[in-house]
Amino acid sequence: MKFEAALVEMPIVAILRGITPSTVLAVADALASAGIRIVEVPLNSPEPLESISRLSREFSGRMVCGAGTVLDCNSVDRVHEAGGTLVVAPNTDHRVIDRCVGKGLTVIPGFVTPTEAFAALQAGARHLKLFPAGSLGPAYLKALRGVLPKDTAILPVGGVGAADISAWLAVGASGFGIGTELFRPGMAVLEVHRRATTLVRACQGARGD
Repeated sequence: MKFEAALVEMPIVAILRGITPSTVLAVADALASAGIRIVEVPLNSPEPLESISRLSREFSGRMVCGAGTVLDCNSVDRVHEAGGTLVVAPNTDHRVIDRCVGKGLTVIPGFVTPTEAFAALQAGARHLKLFPAGSLGPAYLKALRGVLPKDTAILPVGGVGAADISAWLAVGASGFGIGTELFRPGMAVLEVHRRATTLVRACQGARGD
């Protein structure tokens, strides 16, 4: 499954910070059954590359799996070797973007300012992560949409939950990175599924699906 198709189907990136290899497949299965198609395992989680490897094998063709909190080119290489196809960063680093583009990976660098956004686009990124979005609000994205290329996908991340989805979509958000509202270490799989279902329904309702 390609990232763009997955994002159109359901514009939620599930951020599984703190997930372990022993639980990642059960959690991902709960997410998939609720309708979520994109999973990010931050590299500051326990054994993240093993989790990504297991996800890429088990959910090949059904979900897009990759890493978050990717800060350097060596990490990009390791994610690629583990089978990940998605790289998400909290910052804009042209070296990381260039390495991802060269390896055919989807890269989503983080930005706050228009300067960072245009630098990321010039480096080859097609998707951007507005972070921390909750501190900025939908009005900030509305202003950015006035100057950024129309085909730039922008995903608000950080402080975004089910109650905020409609407002963000109304000003041009392409998707969302959802972390603690969706998953926390030790959370029961049934609870993950319940929260995922709530988020999916909020997206569907806001889009009129």
